[in-house]
Amino acid sequence: MLLTINIGNSSLRFGLFNNYNLKCNCSWIINSQPHRSLDEYIWLFRNIYQQYGILSKLIRNIVIGSVVPPLTNIVEQSLYEIHKIKPIIVDRYSASPIKHYSHQLGTDLYANAIAAYMLYNKKTTLVVDFGTALSLTCIDKHGNLQGVIIAPGVNSSLSALIGNTAQLSQIELKKPPSILGKYTEKCIQSGIIYGYLSMVEGLINRVNKELKTNCLVIATGGLSHVYTPLTKKIHLKDKLHTIKGLNILFHWNK
Repeated sequence: MLLTINIGNSSLRFGLFNNYNLKCNCSWIINSQPHRSLDEYIWLFRNIYQQYGILSKLIRNIVIGSVVPPLTNIVEQSLYEIHKIKPIIVDRYSASPIKHYSHQLGTDLYANAIAAYMLYNKKTTLVVDFGTALSLTCIDKHGNLQGVIIAPGVNSSLSALIGNTAQLSQIELKKPPSILGKYTEKCIQSGIIYGYLSMVEGLINRVNKELKTNCLVIATGGLSHVYTPLTKKIHLKDKLHTIKGLNILFHWNK
């Protein structure tokens, strides 16, 4: 089996695949905070394997995509201690079926573009990633990366708002009963849910207008389930889209 790991600023997403198969057998996520030692990661990974009934000896290959270099090394070391397998580290310079000319493209965005092209290459595709940052990655049907949009993430904006507002507890991210709220919690929910939804819909419209096409829109990331049901602009939701891209990168670079 192939173990894929997407290391982000807020979390680490894991996925287990049978080789050459993009159907994920098992997936889990852990918080990247607080920082852990090598021994803590080894203990945590082994505990997760036990929890999910995963036999570590069945994992024969490991691929890591990361936007957090300090975490990359310690995760790589901990997995090597468990499996005695050296993980393949992929990034924007790794070989792939798509074409881009960016020296700043994040590995997660690269993986998003690759998965979009390989899975939905009959038309131009836009991947909306509701992650630590909100990103929109566009790839055309010929495998050319058209570009990326990056905005502050939903949780980052919410945390900044609550952190600077007196007498507010944690706000639950869910659809409020109405656009106009009468209590502070509902008012903030409306701003965060419908405000971001309006931004995403507006950006999709602008991309379609600029490219003179109607993109196939895929939502991924931890909060994609909150926003996807609220709009017809998003056509598909796949929380595992990024690690599917890492799977493809592995097979292009092993």
